[in-house]
Formats: sequence, structure tokens, C-alpha cells
Amino acid sequence: MATKKGGGSSRNGRDSNSQRLGIKRFGGQSVRGGTILVRQHGTKWRPGLNVGLGKDHTLFATADGFVRFEDHGARGLKVSVVPAQG
Repeated sequence: MATKKGGGSSRNGRDSNSQRLGIKRFGGQSVRGGTILVRQHGTKWRPGLNVGLGKDHTLFATADGFVRFEDHGARGLKVSVVPAQG
């Protein structure tokens, strides 16, 4: 039997890359249509007015406007994009 571990293999090196999840645009910020608002696993935040839901649960703006976060109590948390006045 060998008294030394064979060279060339590593026990570490299996760490995964971070997913960069979280809120990307905050309340009151102006956004253009198509802007990613929230990257999430599952639907902690649900789409509201002028917001779409991607197949990976990403929320994105479907129109230009300002971001608004809403708490609907037992009905959950929503993200909306309110069109700019004028």
C-alpha cells in the first residue's frame, strides 16, 4: 500500500457559484420596461401592476414607471410598477 496520497486529485473544489438573488430595484426608483426587479427562488414577492413573472420566478417590469412594494397582509407581498404622471 502507498504511504502517500496519489497526486493530482483534490478533495475540495466543489463549491457552487452564487445565484445573485435579491431585490435589484428598490421602491421609488424609475425603471424602463424589461428591467429585472427581483430575482428569487419561489414566489416570496408576487407580480402586481405592470410586472411580469419569469419561469424562474424573476419579476420584471412590463412598462416604464416607478417601483412600488406593497404588503397585502395574508394575501402576500407584491411588486408593482406605477406609470409616471404626465
